[in-house]
Amino acid sequence: MAELRLEHIYKTYKGGVEAVKDLNLTVRDGEFLALLGPSGCGKTSTLRMIVGLEEITRGEMYIGNRLVNKLEPNQRNVALAFETYALYPPLSVFDNIAFCLRARSVPKPEISQRVKQVADMLDITDILDRKPAELGGGQKQRISLARALVRDPDVFLMDEPLSHLDAAQRSHMRVELKRLHAQTGRTTILVTHDQLEAVAMAQRIAVMNFGVLQQVGTFDEIYNRPVNEFVAGFIGEPPMNFLPATPVREDGTFLLVAADNSFRIRVPESLHERLERSGAKKVDVGIRPIHLEVVDQPADALEEIDATVATFESLGEEGQLAAVVGTQTVLAVTSPLLRLDRSDAVKLRLRPDRIHLFDAATQAAI
Repeated sequence: MAELRLEHIYKTYKGGVEAVKDLNLTVRDGEFLALLGPSGCGKTSTLRMIVGLEEITRGEMYIGNRLVNKLEPNQRNVALAFETYALYPPLSVFDNIAFCLRARSVPKPEISQRVKQVADMLDITDILDRKPAELGGGQKQRISLARALVRDPDVFLMDEPLSHLDAAQRSHMRVELKRLHAQTGRTTILVTHDQLEAVAMAQRIAVMNFGVLQQVGTFDEIYNRPVNEFVAGFIGEPPMNFLPATPVREDGTFLLVAADNSFRIRVPESLHERLERSGAKKVDVGIRPIHLEVVDQPADALEEIDATVATFESLGEEGQLAAVVGTQTVLAVTSPLLRLDRSDAVKLRLRPDRIHLFDAATQAAI
């Protein structure tokens, strides 16, 4: 096991396309970190540079105390479990797992011991003599993981490992992968676009967009204290609502007035100092759907906004309301017992302690 450090890493492809820009990231020894972001954000390019399949344009990468920029993939002691399994159809499960060990001329008794060890860890000892074509997606994924782990790597990488599994298999494999990490203690990086995978398995999450690292932290840190609108909107399901507004002072009260004049709400006291210090002339008010409440009896006009129902869905454990506020559509998570029809007028309360403010000019959190 080893710490992985990426210092000012850049990846530029032909034509000047920058896939990764000034990436600084440390994955602690034994940590499980998720590299999360939408398609094309640079996470796979980062993974390929760590493995050695892509050359680093600029910057330095260390595994432990070793600078690995110029090392070949087989010299880095890094293992990658591919998205597509990449199994050899003619070979048995045992031979697929043992392939890389044989290529290194590892003695047969040691090969047998190591294959059986990882097979037992992943609960696939009963299929070692079968061929990949005879197996299901979940079993193939376990074989792919076993083939990577059998190398005894310092750093273990997984590229969208659950994308080809059905919902039930994904749920099961998330539990298994977390158990596997606890058992092996490997420094592990999961590359994914699925925030549920990242949240369920990783100890910390690194969010990327357009080749730039946006924020690194635990899910609680990223969910509750996003550094900008991209992170706030990408993390959380349903995504955060954003309402354009202007901060104003009226009769000693600090207010947020909607850009379309559809609402006037009080600035939470906890945000007064930060808002004034920021000097922002225009802001985006962020509120998560779960913190937007439908109120029966209006209580505080400066915490509530008027809206019109666009759609309402009862989803068993919760309801999801889409409502129009002025020219904006917002989402709210409600009780499934509510009964709302299209065009109904409703009042929505923004929980003051859950309001986020972003500078409209920079999209940075205030």
